[in-house]
Amino acid sequence: MSAVTCIRSEELESPGLLRRMLDEAFDGGFRDADWHHARGGWHFLVAEAGAPVAHAAVVERTLVLDDWEVRTAYVEAVATHADHRRRGHGSAVMRSVGAFVEAGYRLGGLSAGIPAFYERFGWQRWCGSTFVRQGDRLERTPEDDGTVMVLPTSTSAAFDRTGPIHCSWRPGEVW
Repeated sequence: MSAVTCIRSEELESPGLLRRMLDEAFDGGFRDADWHHARGGWHFLVAEAGAPVAHAAVVERTLVLDDWEVRTAYVEAVATHADHRRRGHGSAVMRSVGAFVEAGYRLGGLSAGIPAFYERFGWQRWCGSTFVRQGDRLERTPEDDGTVMVLPTSTSAAFDRTGPIHCSWRPGEVW
């Protein structure tokens, strides 16, 4: 089983090395805004020979489900380097993330390119409409419908996954 290390952003010894791994894992599609979104929280890492090979970041965000405003552990930058895939590293990272969410949050959230991967770890697709808050108004984000996922915890209030959900605006991908 892969050993997962959990460290805060400011404790990363080689952030440039991690950034390069993410650039390669996302085949050049990992932008500066994505890197910014992944900073300021916790990083879950699997390393081999001192180099990161699998990663997920957890940052705190507020999501609003219908009228329930909830402090959420939001997962960013989940990736395994192409040369290290199919060895359980990504699964180990997500199991550690799930335990972290359960221990300290009422909800986990993420936007998934491959929802089936996350469903294996208890994540549930949001079936309702997605929105982003910009100032005093909500703007519909239909392109994100079906990609937003949540991870309820033992402290989550009951909620309806068919209702609306929104996050606050940020540069780059809002979800």
